[in-house]
Amino acid sequence: MPVDLKHILDPTHTAVLVMECQEGIVGDAGFGALGEAVKQQGTIGQIKRVLDAARAAAVPIFYLTVARRADSGGGTANCLILALGRKGEPLLPGSKRQAVVEALAPQQGDYVLTRFHGLTPFHGTELDQLLRNLGVRTVVATGVSVNVGVLGMTIEAVNSGYQVVVPRQAVAGTPDEYVEQVLTHTLRFLATVTTVDEIVAAWQ
Repeated sequence: MPVDLKHILDPTHTAVLVMECQEGIVGDAGFGALGEAVKQQGTIGQIKRVLDAARAAAVPIFYLTVARRADSGGGTANCLILALGRKGEPLLPGSKRQAVVEALAPQQGDYVLTRFHGLTPFHGTELDQLLRNLGVRTVVATGVSVNVGVLGMTIEAVNSGYQVVVPRQAVAGTPDEYVEQVLTHTLRFLATVTTVDEIVAAWQ
């Protein structure tokens, strides 16, 4: 079925979501395999292309970050990924590790939402209501990881009634073979999987 990206991505009803592109996750001090995948694939540079095009087209941008208290208060370790997140130096609010990577630093007018628990940005945050207040119907999902965060965010967005577009080069996960399987066998049934080039062209 042909997809009219210009219509789907109309700037008047679209927003970009940037999932957990933080120094302590994908920056120099980030998770090993995931950080390496982001570097090798040039994911940050591709996300920046999406953000530059979005700003030029007046498309709102939402940075979705995670933070943890030093004592992990208010969070749980009820699954392996959350338990692993408690190891090492925490993503303390306002710290360099918790900050968005410098190459993608938020600009005036962007939205930055931080959660202290859970795995995905729609759960227990203002994200859904803010998007609705802005008249958003389509979200462009970028960031990490395809394994959990991007997949969970996409499912939540679809459940909330949004159309989702995933620019392939602007998301990452590990290992590469698994990411391709998720894109082919799961995400393409939930979202329009396209390229960064096509999204940039739609906003020109």
